[in-house]
Amino acid sequence: MAAEGLASSLRGSRRLLSSFAAGAAVGAAGAGFAALQLFRSQGAEAARAAGEPDGSAEKPVLEQFGFPLTGAEPKRYTNHAVSYDQAKRVPRWVLEHISKSKITGDADRKHCKFKPDPSIPPAFSALNEDYLGSGWSRGHMAPAGDNKFSTKAMAETFYLSNIVPQNFDNNAGYWNRIEMYCRELTERFEDVWVVSGPLTLPQTGSDGKKTVSYQVIGQDDVAVPSHLYKVILARRSPASTEPLVLGAFVVPNEAIGFQPPLTEFQVSLQDLEKLSGLVFFPHLEKTDVRDICAVDTCKLLGFQEFTLYLSTRKLEGASSVRRLEKIMENLKKAGIEPDNHFLSVYEKKLEELKAREQSGAPAGKPS
Repeated sequence: MAAEGLASSLRGSRRLLSSFAAGAAVGAAGAGFAALQLFRSQGAEAARAAGEPDGSAEKPVLEQFGFPLTGAEPKRYTNHAVSYDQAKRVPRWVLEHISKSKITGDADRKHCKFKPDPSIPPAFSALNEDYLGSGWSRGHMAPAGDNKFSTKAMAETFYLSNIVPQNFDNNAGYWNRIEMYCRELTERFEDVWVVSGPLTLPQTGSDGKKTVSYQVIGQDDVAVPSHLYKVILARRSPASTEPLVLGAFVVPNEAIGFQPPLTEFQVSLQDLEKLSGLVFFPHLEKTDVRDICAVDTCKLLGFQEFTLYLSTRKLEGASSVRRLEKIMENLKKAGIEPDNHFLSVYEKKLEELKAREQSGAPAGKPS
């Protein structure tokens, strides 16, 4: 209660000061300008008297050839933005916006290819060869599945500026399930913003000392993160007076089973900002935001639902009747009963593949 009272007092003080400042600004403008000029003049005289150079005179010399460029300035794409780490060859953060209309459409990832981002200087870019045989997968931060509304938007998520070395099981499993939860949120919220990125967190040794170390892969020394983070912000609608909901999550870059709930990896936004050195959604009034897991489910797909989802995706990519039958066989071996959607996709694909085989048309790439 004391904290709330203090916060209320501070807000009242700010309003009072703002009102006072607005009323006094016009009358004080001339006097303020004169005082500023006098202050600058006195400051310069004091510096000369002390035998010190005037800072304003040194500024053009200091900045004559510019400050070092980090490459961290945001790069904007059709439906995501990236701040890139040129030294580690991975993104610092990737921001995307998703909605119900953006996750539906005809864009297909089978037409997309991983490739270096043309906006990243070659000296600082990762290459596909860096990942080949490394034991790590190419993990999307902004996932392709969030951009089915646009072929261009989906293709841009395959730029290596949006990719980090990720554990294969994590990429296809737990992280995938978090991405699916974000898309599920669009059923209940009109706007969902997601920031994702890698973390390299300190480890405590047997001597009690903390150190930061990480593996690098390929000739370009692409940094392998120890953890991955996601910050999710959702709004019911632009016209809604309901507070926005927010959640921050940090997961280890390793295989995670089906048992841990998403809440096990939830952290406070303040803690994540300390870990990452980033300030998320800086224009958001965070005192008016509610915990996403208190308002929504934060529930990830279970084993049966997730296996059905993955099997359905495999059906869509099957290139032969034999492969199609194998997918059905594996699903039944797992003790999972096909649902209506799976059976519908299966029948449609079976008809398509039989017609192709009868016509003698060549099959696509093996799936």
